[in-house]
Amino acid sequence: MQEHDAYGLWVLVFINSAVFIFFAFSFTKPRTGLDWRGLGAFAAFVVALFTEMYGFPLTIYLLSGWLQSRFPELDLFSHESGHLWHTLLGLEGDPHFDILHIISNLLIIGGFFMLASAWHVLHRAQQQNRLATSGLYARVRHPQYSAFILIMFGFLVQWPTLLTLVMFPVLVVAYIRLAKREESLVLASFGAEYLHYRENTPAFIPKVLPHTEVSGH
Repeated sequence: MQEHDAYGLWVLVFINSAVFIFFAFSFTKPRTGLDWRGLGAFAAFVVALFTEMYGFPLTIYLLSGWLQSRFPELDLFSHESGHLWHTLLGLEGDPHFDILHIISNLLIIGGFFMLASAWHVLHRAQQQNRLATSGLYARVRHPQYSAFILIMFGFLVQWPTLLTLVMFPVLVVAYIRLAKREESLVLASFGAEYLHYRENTPAFIPKVLPHTEVSGH
């Protein structure tokens, strides 16, 4: 495969970015400024990812000298070469069917399932003007932010780039800050009830056994 066949496919950049951002939008239904910031951070990651996946392979260009010296037989600008973990770990066969790609797909699908599941619980609680503590909220206080992080990590397992590897920890910190700001708003509304919930429910990493239900992001 030649370089011009693998990259410069800006229509695919647009379509793939739009599809994943639309999915995230439909599963989160952003309403507040914090909601939009959370979605916006995810959208930036997705656009950066697909720009390198189908548009301009910046990471491959920057690492081309090192990669070519270490893997002289490698066609750097074939699409398969963008699966850097596959290359660096010496895996064989089609990278679209290796264990890393399978794990990546499971993480991404699981993340979107979390987004959808959490939104239904949160929406129902907001309609009833109560605290959301059922479903995923019984195991983690911020399942939607956890889902965004899980999806982004899944993409990094499948197609790492220098830009998204830098963006990932920055966005994780951004989500932590958004969560703290959100918690201050929820605390003002629910007071002691939320304090009790917060003391018994982790923020981002779900626990196995749910907290006894009392019903945020």
